[in-house]
Amino acid sequence: MSRLSPPARKALLTLHLVTSLGWLGVDLVLLALGVAVLRGADPAAVYPISALVGTVLFAPLSVAVWLVGVASALLTPWGLLRHRWVLVKFLLTTVMTGLVLFQLSPTLRHAGEAGAAFPVRDRIDLVVAPSVSTTLLIVATVLSTYKPWGRLRRATGTPARRPTTAAAR
Repeated sequence: MSRLSPPARKALLTLHLVTSLGWLGVDLVLLALGVAVLRGADPAAVYPISALVGTVLFAPLSVAVWLVGVASALLTPWGLLRHRWVLVKFLLTTVMTGLVLFQLSPTLRHAGEAGAAFPVRDRIDLVVAPSVSTTLLIVATVLSTYKPWGRLRRATGTPARRPTTAAAR
């Protein structure tokens, strides 16, 4: 796959940052709304807002983050399968996007329709899910910042070269 020019790479990185920060922000909004209900706010007023935020912002942003992240991996020198931290971020984002689309979004829609009739035992899920998601997004950010673990092995079966240090000689 061809590589991007430096300005295009920066534009793609900026898009990835903006969509990722948007996902984190919406995650925190859903967390705040879920906590508000647990603390006594009217679920008939809060859950329709949560459903709207989840449907209009959260689900599309999760897909956008995944798509832009894959494009960034494939179109830049990092690659999708070259570095462990990129692969871990890809797996985290894929699992989180799947959970948003197939678990959380339907639950938010159901809560929005049910309002105060949404079961009390299920309300905690609307706090746990964004809490876990926020934590995983922070982990992904740390991975992007520190880039731990080095490269994956090459496809030919030969190990990736490691930098030598004076102590290793």
